[in-house]
Amino acid sequence: MSAPLLGQPGAVRAFSAALERDRLHHAWILHGPMGTGKMLAARIFAGLVLDPAATPAQRRTFQAPAATEESRLLDAGTHPDFTVIRKELSRHSANRELRERKQLNIPLDLLRETLLGGTDGEGRHHDSAAFRTAVRGHGKVFVIDEAELLEAEAQNALLKTLEEPPPRTYLMLLTTRLDRLLPTIRSRCQQVTFGPLDAASMKSWLDGGGLSATGAEREWLLRFAEGSPGAAVAAERRGLHAWWSDFQKGFQHMDQGKLPGDLAERMHERANELAESIVKENEYASKEAANRLGLSMLARLCGLHLRERLRGACDRAVAEEIAASLACTASIERFEDNVRGNVNPKLALAALVAEWTDASRMAMAR
Repeated sequence: MSAPLLGQPGAVRAFSAALERDRLHHAWILHGPMGTGKMLAARIFAGLVLDPAATPAQRRTFQAPAATEESRLLDAGTHPDFTVIRKELSRHSANRELRERKQLNIPLDLLRETLLGGTDGEGRHHDSAAFRTAVRGHGKVFVIDEAELLEAEAQNALLKTLEEPPPRTYLMLLTTRLDRLLPTIRSRCQQVTFGPLDAASMKSWLDGGGLSATGAEREWLLRFAEGSPGAAVAAERRGLHAWWSDFQKGFQHMDQGKLPGDLAERMHERANELAESIVKENEYASKEAANRLGLSMLARLCGLHLRERLRGACDRAVAEEIAASLACTASIERFEDNVRGNVNPKLALAALVAEWTDASRMAMAR
């Protein structure tokens, strides 16, 4: 794989400087919006530290070697010294409790199996993967995806490995919510910030075949993405442009302070259809986690509508409309809080619709 890390010059500088000095920190936090290159950066990092074919020029430009045995293993996802830890791994566990639990977080027992070692809740002992000898002899890289989902107990257990790291072993925590990692975790890691890609970087990504959609749908996908190639790909794959078209009349009713009938029910149906399709595609997928993904996509759609409403109000300098747009954003924040708090999705969506409608009505009445 030779794909470069687009639109993240600060991240490239941070990694390149560390690699050139050959004094790599053992633990890293890569934080920023979804789909902006954090996993790609972790993969490039692994290619540069695990592949003896990596050259000084490649380290300086943060480009991993291609067409080597190490790169082939990394591309195939079979490199024995590169481990990606995700909440979905619970479904593969020998631990029945892990297999049967909702995949909404990363529990301590999953870290014991994949990284830390120790005795799990069912009495099984696991050797520490972090302290094992590198199979191919060049080091080990562990990536924890969605690290904000690490339970507090798991984060506390991780501290010992961060304080006493094994030699040539690197840990990378990828997160969209830096604030959900304990201060003690953050203080022991090198932090690298990822932001939305600029227009030129998004164009480079598109020129490389990032999307298959054309015309109006392609333009909408770019607006939805807001500089996140990952968000654009997810929206195209899941047909979110059709959602957008379906919900527009309801959004406009809420903007006018009018309750939009069955909008909450239709939104719930769309999210549920998405969750069912994910579970159908992957027998190990969690319906609960898929439901959350669908609801997060709904929140992003609502956010896009309100951003465009606010932009139009600012262009027209309509104070009441600006105030209404800003007031409605709080309803999305509360909706996301309800989803994280495991409130029934139908109730959470009904509350979103009611609060948005009320906020518009009240703001325009002032």
